Amino acid sequence: MFLNLDSMFLSRFDGQTKLLVRSLLSGASGSRRALCVFQRQQRSNPQLSLHSFIQALCQEEICPETATQPLTVKPLVCLFPVSFKQNLLSFIHLVSSALPRTSVLHLLECLGREPCPNPWVTALVRQLERDLGAPSEKPLYSPLCSQRLNTLSERLVGAGRAGGWAECFSGQKAASASQGASGLLGTQRKRKSSFVAPDSDAEETGQQSKRIKVDSSPVEGGGERPAAEERGVREETSGRLGDVHTEASAEELKPAADDLCDTLSEHMKASIPQIKELLESQTEWDQSATDVFKVLNDCDPAQVEVLCSMLSLPDIPEQTLPKLCSSLLALSPDLSYSAAATLIKSLLLGKVRSLSEPASRCLVTAVTSLCSRYPRPTCHALIGPVLEEKNIGNPQAELLNRLIGDCLEPHYRLLVLQMTFRTVWSEAVLSIIHSLLDSKPELNEELFTHFTEHLVSQAPQFTKSMKFAKMMLTVLTKYNGHVTAAHKHSLSGCLALNETFLKKSLQAALKRITHT
Repeated sequence: MFLNLDSMFLSRFDGQTKLLVRSLLSGASGSRRALCVFQRQQRSNPQLSLHSFIQALCQEEICPETATQPLTVKPLVCLFPVSFKQNLLSFIHLVSSALPRTSVLHLLECLGREPCPNPWVTALVRQLERDLGAPSEKPLYSPLCSQRLNTLSERLVGAGRAGGWAECFSGQKAASASQGASGLLGTQRKRKSSFVAPDSDAEETGQQSKRIKVDSSPVEGGGERPAAEERGVREETSGRLGDVHTEASAEELKPAADDLCDTLSEHMKASIPQIKELLESQTEWDQSATDVFKVLNDCDPAQVEVLCSMLSLPDIPEQTLPKLCSSLLALSPDLSYSAAATLIKSLLLGKVRSLSEPASRCLVTAVTSLCSRYPRPTCHALIGPVLEEKNIGNPQAELLNRLIGDCLEPHYRLLVLQMTFRTVWSEAVLSIIHSLLDSKPELNEELFTHFTEHLVSQAPQFTKSMKFAKMMLTVLTKYNGHVTAAHKHSLSGCLALNETFLKKSLQAALKRITHT
């Protein structure tokens, strides 16, 4: 039914609202595209109202009879796919001030009539109801989510134990000396793999990944442990995990395939040959492909990493990426932050790092589709590590600039800009910074000061760089309102070093900045 949405339902909308519908149907970035369309329409017609758009979505439509569902009547909005509803609710949240409250509540009531609603749609509906002041005592999360949270809590600290979440995050006490080393490893594996903070930066994500690898170290042959592993156990217990990675070689810490499998449940192990068969298939995938990948929603972060390793995801050919990403994007509910970050790192990081020429169409499709759906994991698992590469080149910069322009919301662009503060700048990084500044993210005074300090410190190595000069010109023209007297003094010394033909233009732009 959804394949013929254009011909079946677009006739219910007028010319302007048809553009909105098409934008909302355009995938994970549909809400952002719809907002851009609406803002352009508003500029040309300030009196534009979305009342007719909401009314059209609420009108009753005949739902065709299927093998599992008799002929029924539903609001038009209920006949659209889940991705459209999610984009629609996000769009309404962004433009709620331009919509009549009663119309929005009517639309939310229509969405609430679905017999088997999507959990994310339900959460968005309830959040909008709260924003509009509608009385509602229902939680945003579903009963299944509540059950999983309770299970997670019990796994982290144990049911009925004192200390609660605070004890979990402050670290567990060392196990008693009577515990066997294998029992200690198993306990620590559970504790370490239970969570990854979704707001952690790239460095924290890397540290967590390292911990998971050490916690999964095997006991070969059931006999005496290697010296490196014994040392790892002792130092993990004493809280000095970082030293293990310095002293132990990668070969000593690499788990064997059989031991990796031990971390997976039986149905997870059963999915491995099915997924391998799909990845090697040369034909198109059907709905059963998505069903196979649902196993990822049952995995904790360590198990996702194990699956990626056993499936050799870093080595799959690029022509398989679009099919794989389509199946991953079709999963409901969406993947967790840590699962998405692990998959993105495994699938894409090595391929992007090794680019020596512009990315292929398949790789671009995969990167942009996953970034649109999972922007924060992409920032931490892909964009940040690529920026930290010493040998980042133009192919990487070109791909990252495309992500910045097409996939990232303003607050994620700001996050990427902050990542550049921790890297050594190169010509390729300069083009990325220029692209970020051109999108004009909202910089507060502290961030702008931090940026200018980094800019001034990097200036001596770019005295003849046109990219650096153009980036400076963008700062002085688009962010002139942020420049204080102290900034002006620092930037003046920076411009004195410039040896490009833009030097006079830069000095003139700085001179035009006045302070009241």
